[in-house]
Amino acid sequence: MRDGLNPTRLVLPHDVESVVRWRTAVEYLEGRFPDDVVRLREKVAAGEVVTGRGVRVDVDTPYEPRGFLYLYRDPPSDEPRALSLAEIEVLHRDENLLVVDKPHLVATMPRGRWVTQTVLVHLRRTLDLPELAPAHRLDRPTAGVLVLTVRASVRGAYQDLFQERRVRKVYEAVAPLPGDGVELPTTVRSRIVKHRGVAPAQEEPGEPNAESRIDLIGRDEGRGLGLYRLEPHTGKTHQLRLHLASLGMPILHDPFWPVLRPDSDGDPATPLQLLARSLTFADPFTGEQRTFASRRRLAEWR
Repeated sequence: MRDGLNPTRLVLPHDVESVVRWRTAVEYLEGRFPDDVVRLREKVAAGEVVTGRGVRVDVDTPYEPRGFLYLYRDPPSDEPRALSLAEIEVLHRDENLLVVDKPHLVATMPRGRWVTQTVLVHLRRTLDLPELAPAHRLDRPTAGVLVLTVRASVRGAYQDLFQERRVRKVYEAVAPLPGDGVELPTTVRSRIVKHRGVAPAQEEPGEPNAESRIDLIGRDEGRGLGLYRLEPHTGKTHQLRLHLASLGMPILHDPFWPVLRPDSDGDPATPLQLLARSLTFADPFTGEQRTFASRRRLAEWR
């Protein structure tokens, strides 16, 4: 761990073309990252690149198909600043868990353009928790309850809760009031697929793999808006946003639905009105029923 960041792990390809092409590990790195050759040579000279066995890489280290290389990538120089990092609120902390109330437009962990300006890296640094890791995913535009594990030795048990759908999740959203023919509460089931290189997930024909319970719990007739309670029974990318949009009620300020907007990274002045309100689960170590709830309010619900 360095300044809150894990090293990057690279798996060396084992196809015939790669085996013939690359003689050394350094040649492979320079071929994979041609724009960073000078910086890569500096890292190799400083002993900052190692094999999966922890051996320092030098210019003569042979290329090892299916082998591992570890190195620290420099954070992007143009990384956008997450203005809400300071607003992360700790809801609970014990020897196993750290539960926080995540603001809108802060990424959970390093990905794409956001590396250091993320919940994970920020908390590792400020709380000195080098083994901290998220137990589940919470999209960058969405605010609310986020559970992280403090120790690597317990990470798998809590991640299994989410992967095996043993966590009850409750969200809230602000969206237009339902139109004619939409009866609530209702359960929406559909097939959701996320294609590489395409920002929004999509619904496609086929066997459903996503299910959401949707209910209207508040009405603002003057503005034509409703407050919705959402319970996802699965965890597909953009599931709740897609399911509400499919009913003709896209979540307020959603940059993907009903149409893809150019500011799809999100506007801090008008964040997506979706909140992870609460999580409930039986603790895998104690059996205790635990519930964590967000203290945030959706700005568009008055």
